Amino acid sequence: MKSILLIGLGRFGRHIAEKLYEMDHQVMAVDNNEERVHQVLPYVTNAQIGDSTSEEFLSSLGVSNYDACIVAIGDNFQNSLETASILKELGAKKVIARASRGMQEKFLLRNGADEVVYPEKQLAAWTAIRCSSDHVLDYIELDGEHSIFEISVPAEWCGKTIVQLDLRKKYGINVLGIMKHGNLDMNITPDLLLTKDESILVLGKQKAIQRCFHI
Repeated sequence: MKSILLIGLGRFGRHIAEKLYEMDHQVMAVDNNEERVHQVLPYVTNAQIGDSTSEEFLSSLGVSNYDACIVAIGDNFQNSLETASILKELGAKKVIARASRGMQEKFLLRNGADEVVYPEKQLAAWTAIRCSSDHVLDYIELDGEHSIFEISVPAEWCGKTIVQLDLRKKYGINVLGIMKHGNLDMNITPDLLLTKDESILVLGKQKAIQRCFHI
């Protein structure tokens, strides 16, 4: 369990609060909008109405005591930038900030943010990949080149084994697991037979996976 300071309770911040709640983390939520604060109360340990650009206010929260501080402000980049800077000055261990453009990322990283996330950009990439192939069910980008994809088993693969497909040699792709009826099996053997009611988790370079599955 970790303690998180979450600043900014718009749609993005609220979704973060709900997910952290599901994961049993302790969350202190902050926003300058009273209605937003009340809406998130069921999902957080505590919440306060306040101005995150006020050093006095942030100092009263004991910033350095949190494992991470998330700046989820989306409607005012100036406030986001000032908040990230003050958090770091107050001794925040880790500051994760939201950006919508590359230029914002540069400013945030120079002014207190340790990491920057692009919710709109990441969602756009996820949607584009999902709709570009009938086989892609989900994916996680690991870095600029590598990803893990969940792929429904193509019809031409049904009845074949992992060794027969020889994905590692042909494409440089590794099969990590098999998903069947919501259950993940990571005990992958060369003679494992693939069926149509399964999906597979594969790891490799994005270009190799796209080539293999015609994405």
